[in-house]
Amino acid sequence: MTTTLQDCQALDAADPLRRLREQFQIPEGTIYLDGNSLGVMPASAPARVAQVVTQEWGTDLIQSWNRHGWFQMPGKVGDKIARLIGAGPGEVVATDSTSVNLFKVLSAALAMVQADAPQRKRIVSERSNFPTDLYIAQALCRQHGMELVLVEPEEIATSLTAEVAVLMLTHVNYRTGAMHDMAALTAAAHAEGILTVWDLAHSAGAVPVDLTEAKADFAVGCGYKYLNGGPGAPAFVWVNPLHTDRFWQPLAGWWGHAAPFAFTPDYRPAPGITRYQCGTQPMISLAALECGVDTVLAAESMGGMAALRAKSLALTDLFIGLVQQRCAGHGLGLATPREHARRGSQVCLTRDEGAYAIVQALIARGVIGDFRAGDGGLHKDILRFGFTPLYIGFEDVWHSVEHLRQVLDSGEWQRPEFNRKHAVT
Repeated sequence: MTTTLQDCQALDAADPLRRLREQFQIPEGTIYLDGNSLGVMPASAPARVAQVVTQEWGTDLIQSWNRHGWFQMPGKVGDKIARLIGAGPGEVVATDSTSVNLFKVLSAALAMVQADAPQRKRIVSERSNFPTDLYIAQALCRQHGMELVLVEPEEIATSLTAEVAVLMLTHVNYRTGAMHDMAALTAAAHAEGILTVWDLAHSAGAVPVDLTEAKADFAVGCGYKYLNGGPGAPAFVWVNPLHTDRFWQPLAGWWGHAAPFAFTPDYRPAPGITRYQCGTQPMISLAALECGVDTVLAAESMGGMAALRAKSLALTDLFIGLVQQRCAGHGLGLATPREHARRGSQVCLTRDEGAYAIVQALIARGVIGDFRAGDGGLHKDILRFGFTPLYIGFEDVWHSVEHLRQVLDSGEWQRPEFNRKHAVT
């Protein structure tokens, strides 16, 4: 059945989550479908950041480490993130970047394996995993005399052999939006004596995650995508409590010390997840991140992540269906799985020609998505659209597809200005 603009407006009117959009400052005339890359600014963030700058830093100065709880901020924000990823209090810290945190946990995982099963010399990951994850793994493999084995998604299960030390995966693939079954793959890895490291960059705040139920070993994630923490926001790290005290993480900085203000010359790691901190934490950025995490937690009284997930699937179903109805004949393919259990909160379209220019033409119209280049082989160029149910509505979906139809029908994307590559795509 054909979906109309009026149908979409009716869906918005009946949406119990629609009030959550009021938490954000979205520019007039903008349909923002890039929250999987950088989330929208919370309306509360400017005042909160100003408070940290003008009062806590400007007036109270160094007293704010105690007076305003600066020292406890990584754990405080981490506890809020824990509620979104199936972790317990005191199990998550907000700190550093995703790449740095991945280096920490992958190093710890390899230390565990080398202590218990030194014959295991492989890290297995997905070939289309986010490149920084692969770069970190490559560097550690060089350091430890190990091998990084890259496989396609359908080959993961058969790659879990006695030679493998760690299975390192991103829960939701950044290129396609395809989502792995975390619990099933973790169980399969554990059955073969393999540790698991999960990157939740495209999962936290977007899809339900339960690290405890899945019995995962390590996880890291991003603060500036679906958590709306701002550009370069601190990331987060979680370690299964069974593992936290077994090994040092490699960046043994003073914030991870058991008694940092004792200023002893020898390192003694703090118990629990606190040892996964390193240097002094960025208070202004942590304050902005807390505002972003609070926007997701605001859905708890409305059904929480389950309600957000239901709306996300409805939005992405609608987008896929409208693209098929209204943009047929323009060579668009679908890279994102149709099955709900295998789909994250984004839709990725493919096209043999002009994908970058089409995205630029849409951006000029106020429909913000992004582009990811193919590799000239198995992986094609991607037009990528993220659907954050906190601030995207059904009418937004209808208008975004209508703009896409007009760009394709008119050939507008062929204009020279849309074919000039920018540094950030």
